[in-house]
Amino acid sequence: MDSREENVYIAKLAEQAERYQEMVEAMKNVAQLGTELTVDERNLLSVAYKNVIGARRAAWRIISSIEAKEVERNENESKITKVKHYREKIESELTNICNDVLNVLDSHLIPSAASSESKVFYLKMKGDYLRYMAEFSTGDVRKDAGNKALAAYKAAIEVASQDMLPTNPIRLGLVLNFSVFYYEILNSQDEACTLAKQAFDDAISGLDKLTDDSYKETTLILQLIRENLSLWTSNKGDEDDVDKDDGDD
Repeated sequence: MDSREENVYIAKLAEQAERYQEMVEAMKNVAQLGTELTVDERNLLSVAYKNVIGARRAAWRIISSIEAKEVERNENESKITKVKHYREKIESELTNICNDVLNVLDSHLIPSAASSESKVFYLKMKGDYLRYMAEFSTGDVRKDAGNKALAAYKAAIEVASQDMLPTNPIRLGLVLNFSVFYYEILNSQDEACTLAKQAFDDAISGLDKLTDDSYKETTLILQLIRENLSLWTSNKGDEDDVDKDDGDD
C-alpha cells in the first residue's frame, strides 16, 4: 500500500470512527501530492472539512443567540463577557479551519484541477468557506471574505454554465450555495431568488433524461432550492429560520 492509498484508507477509517480532524489530516496529505484527486478522494476531503466546520458553525449560532439574549435581558457584565469570550474562541477555531481549507484549495487543488467538474467543485468549495468566514466576521474582514467568495462563486458558475448540464448535481449544489450567499451575506433577495429559480426551472426540464442514481441526487438538491425559494418569498419567514445549503443535513 503506497502513501496515497494509506492516507485514503486512514481517512475512511476516521470517517467511520467520526474522528473528522484526523480525516482532514489524511486527505490533506493526499491533496498536497499535487495531482488531481479522484471523485472518491475529492468527496472524502469535502466530507472531512464539512464535519469539522459544521459543528463549530452550529455552536457559533447557538452562542451568538445566547449572547444576544443576555444583552437584551441586561444580564450582569460578567456573564455577557464570558459568553463573548466563548463566542470569540469559536470564531478563532472557525477562522483557522477556513484558512486551512483555503490554503489547500489555492495551493494544491485548484491548480491541479484538470476537468471542468473538478474546477467547479473546488471553486464552489472556496466560495463556501469564504462565505462561512463572512458569516461570523465583521467590518473589513467580512467585506473582504464576501468579495472573494463572490469572485469564486462567479468563476465556478462561468465554468459550470459552459461545460455542465443544468441537472448536474455539482452545478445545482453550486447554485444552491451561491444563492444562499446572495441572500445571507449580500442581503440581496432578488439576486438569490433569480439565480435559484432559473436553475430550478432549467433542471426540471431535463429530469426525464437522467438515470435513477442521478435523478435521486438531482431531485434532492432541487428540493433544497425549492425550500429556500419558498422561505425567501414568504412573508411568514421567521428570522430564526436557517437557509439550506448543501452543508446542511
